[in-house]
Amino acid sequence: MTDHPPASKRADADTSARHPSPTHAVRWGNVSWIVSLALAAVVGALLFVGGYLAGGGGGTTSCALPDPAFDAFCEAYGRLQRDYVDELDAEKLAEGAIEGMFQYGLEDPYSGYMPADEYQLALGDLSGSFSGIGAEMAIRNTEDPEDLAACTEISDTCRFVVLAPLADSPAEGAGIQAGDVVLAVDGESVNGSVIDDQIARIRGESGTDVTLTLQRDGTEPFDVIITRAEITLQEVEARLIDGHIGYIALNAFSAPASEQFAEALGQLLEDGADQIVFDLRDNPGGYIDAAQQIASQFINSGVIFTQESAGDEVRVYESTGEGVATDPDIPVVVLVNGGSASASEIVAAALDEADRATLIGEPSFGKNTVQVWSRLENDGGVRITISRWFTPEHNSVAPGGIQPDITAVRTAETPPDEDPVLDAALAYLADQPVADEVPQQLPSISPAARLHGRLVIGIVAARAIC
Repeated sequence: MTDHPPASKRADADTSARHPSPTHAVRWGNVSWIVSLALAAVVGALLFVGGYLAGGGGGTTSCALPDPAFDAFCEAYGRLQRDYVDELDAEKLAEGAIEGMFQYGLEDPYSGYMPADEYQLALGDLSGSFSGIGAEMAIRNTEDPEDLAACTEISDTCRFVVLAPLADSPAEGAGIQAGDVVLAVDGESVNGSVIDDQIARIRGESGTDVTLTLQRDGTEPFDVIITRAEITLQEVEARLIDGHIGYIALNAFSAPASEQFAEALGQLLEDGADQIVFDLRDNPGGYIDAAQQIASQFINSGVIFTQESAGDEVRVYESTGEGVATDPDIPVVVLVNGGSASASEIVAAALDEADRATLIGEPSFGKNTVQVWSRLENDGGVRITISRWFTPEHNSVAPGGIQPDITAVRTAETPPDEDPVLDAALAYLADQPVADEVPQQLPSISPAARLHGRLVIGIVAARAIC
């Protein structure tokens, strides 16, 4: 997914400005002499999505359309203006038209419209940094903890809770603790809303305050005022297991992911790792070039994946040749599950087909499309599928996903302190020979790894970090 402005985010594709200047839609009354002007405004917003320009200025008497099929749209809007009993909100009508065009006009769940708050929230996730308080949040079903599917909205049963404050964050500094229940944000109850809405409300401009009403261990509610700051997400978790197995987990393919990953992997090797467990479980994807960079840490040369667009346009992504763990004598296992999607599948498939890794876990999600993101004049955005990607052997992961070499499953009944998938990986590695000496080096990050504006390939949704 990409976005067009600004130039500071632009590479082969763009992401949106994080703080664009808003263009506010005008509210129209029920006065018949401004019908044509309202039509031009609404249709202009609609046609912007398709790349068309509405002809004429604000005073035109016609509705400029890309196709005669849109005549009915203008007619329907005109009848609303003429006959509807209450005042119309042109902004809401325009958003509804755009959303409906994607929802009902396309058979593609990955193309769609995002309102302004949702769009900005997703852009912050992709950039790897945002302004907020630095706390990981979740919904907890207090009646049946295992039935999270029942918690579509926050309520007295489905509580909005703090999983943990991030280290050195404003939330930690304000004394926020794991398990705290958030009852209200800036005095407004969270009940009846969804978690993404509350994440968007808690995030905000650096230096501004947000007040959370909390309840801790069933005590009386109390307010905490937290000053927002810039939060940089740490996408990588790395540690040594048994003194020689390097475990490295990647949360998302965001802007800082490839550099963080290369540094952490290099440090594991320097610390004595001679085997690698690469955990891609529940990683929903992200930037397409981050997938290339990260796969290149294990694959010395050759194709990582190909991207195929309309008109037989094909782009081949090859290894950068700058990896720190390309030695075939370093055994690698990759952990995947149904939440491993898109960019995760690019990396897993490339390592699998290059015979560079053994896949352990469950079948992956099965998504092989690439989206471009664009900002609209109302500060919302659209994501549009522009191409498909294929593995080095020109296989598609859709719809069945990548099949693991060794099946291992973590179920709802698995105790929190147990991980049968990781256990299966460690058991497999125990039988693998290792090199007598593993090269110990820290990575050199190429300029390509520092790109900030990229095609996005993933199921990108608001992450529960505010």
